[in-house]
Amino acid sequence: MVEMFKEVRDFEYITISEAKEIMEEIAKKRQEEAELLFETRRALKHLRLFAKLPADKAKELVDELVKLPQVGSKEIAVKLADIMPRIPDEVRIIYAKERVTLTPEQIQEILDVIDKYRI
Repeated sequence: MVEMFKEVRDFEYITISEAKEIMEEIAKKRQEEAELLFETRRALKHLRLFAKLPADKAKELVDELVKLPQVGSKEIAVKLADIMPRIPDEVRIIYAKERVTLTPEQIQEILDVIDKYRI
């Protein structure tokens, strides 16, 4: 039996919107050769349903959120951009497993940045 392994050479957090753009390109190429696999169609349907911004705007939002001291990590910025919270409790939920307690002002600053990108 031949085993095939794929090695992870690079890892980067991306938003659902960016993943959708990548999958759209993959699907377009694969459709030229054959019908899309069930899994590919389901993944694409999911991404289309949950992507809230165009990929370029989602990336800009992540870049802006990372600059906020209370966000800091790209992982949290991506979660915030994917979920696009509207109220403070939604931000608190995202931070629930982090060892950080945000002030109401810090939460409002996050929401203000996100609101600039809301469609």
